[in-house]
Amino acid sequence: MTERRLLKVPQHVAIIMDGNGRWARQQNLSRLEGHKRGSEVAREIVTAASRIGISYLTLYAFSSENWRRDPNEVSGLMGLLKLYLESETEELHKEGVRLKVIGERNQLPNTILSLVEHVEELTKTNKKITLQMAISYGSRAEIVHAVTEIAQKARDHRLDPEKITEQVLEQHLYTAGVPDPDLLIRTSGEKRISNYLLWQLAYTELIFVDKFWPDFTPEDFMETLLTFQNRERRFGTAA
Repeated sequence: MTERRLLKVPQHVAIIMDGNGRWARQQNLSRLEGHKRGSEVAREIVTAASRIGISYLTLYAFSSENWRRDPNEVSGLMGLLKLYLESETEELHKEGVRLKVIGERNQLPNTILSLVEHVEELTKTNKKITLQMAISYGSRAEIVHAVTEIAQKARDHRLDPEKITEQVLEQHLYTAGVPDPDLLIRTSGEKRISNYLLWQLAYTELIFVDKFWPDFTPEDFMETLLTFQNRERRFGTAA
């Protein structure tokens, strides 16, 4: 993969990694095999993003709605997540990756939660790239969580309701301290954002790719970045 044509590197890229199940069906494989291949692609894209100089990469790994899937698939996904955290921790740390998990942590099995906390603690001072994994994540739930915390502070006289601003709300989101995405990529050809980073995507550039996630390559990633650099971002100002 070449970066020589890339003149404008986005600070933060978010990805909806869609299409693992459909890819597996096309290959006459189980859905779990699709998720396995998808996790390999995720590893490749993290490496590519770090090499390019992207500061933040947020991957939609498991939505809050995914808990309603077949229990065997959910169990397999949790097993893959556990394997990823166990096998990749040292490499992530060595490569200067800071891992942060966003979502409803109380829904995670204790073994997964312990691993998440271990990796976050181990990598918390790394500076090369921050990898946010959205696990058991739903954006509406995130916003409700933030509003609830703000309401409790106002009730307890720790926050003046007259001083509640956009910045105050952002400080109570799971993504507090992380800049909004410059670019959102969704694979599989679907053109929706599926309850993902609803607040944070207000002015994000959106690119939809027809390939299923297991077929997405670092070269495809570079093509989306080249498309992004040709976009004119106005942030709501006049043309």
